Amino acid sequence: MKKTSCLLLTVLLFLLLLTGCGQSSSEPLLQESPLQDGEEIAVMETSLGVIKLRFFPEQAPLAVENFLTLAKEGYYDGVTFHRVIADFMIQGGDPTGTGSGGKSIYTDVAGNRGYFQDEFSDRLFNFRGALSMANSGSNSNGSQFFIVQAPQLREGQKESMKNNGVDKQAIAKYEEEGGAPWLDGQHTVFGQVIEGMDVVDAIAAVATDENDRPLEDVTILSVTVETYTAQ
Repeated sequence: MKKTSCLLLTVLLFLLLLTGCGQSSSEPLLQESPLQDGEEIAVMETSLGVIKLRFFPEQAPLAVENFLTLAKEGYYDGVTFHRVIADFMIQGGDPTGTGSGGKSIYTDVAGNRGYFQDEFSDRLFNFRGALSMANSGSNSNGSQFFIVQAPQLREGQKESMKNNGVDKQAIAKYEEEGGAPWLDGQHTVFGQVIEGMDVVDAIAAVATDENDRPLEDVTILSVTVETYTAQ
């Protein structure tokens, strides 16, 4: 009886080791799900080309509503990508162009526009092409956003994700396409590029100064919100 119990314990420990290195969800990755008729998408025309974006309002309702409302108001028109880091991300959405400006659509008790809370989801990740909120700390989301451009994982990140129990499907996508997994749980993911990653790559490749600011402005000419209709 004692030997049988020891054998069962050994088998259980072995199974735990097999399954403990990253859980696998039975649901497909949300950022790979097909677009549905009626979804709102954004067409961002930049000085280097067009980027099209989809959104995830169920997982990040505040961030999605904030971005779409600001876009419809023309808030982003003429705003530059003020921070660009090759093989990492491109950041914009600050009308002052300094990296310290920009407010959300949400107001405080005095009616002044301010910031809004983080919305982290275990179904959204900072994969290559992810649209995420830029912030200066917890619950400091305003108007600034970034698009992840990293084409591959950094050394040791795959093992780190495994050790932290990250979903196996997510690890596989990170490994295949790249991204910035260290930002998960730090920045709210609320959208994904569906067309124009070549434009994101082109923006990420521009020459910058020591503060990661492009030497020549890369400008958001307009952001138009449209309703998706399958062809």
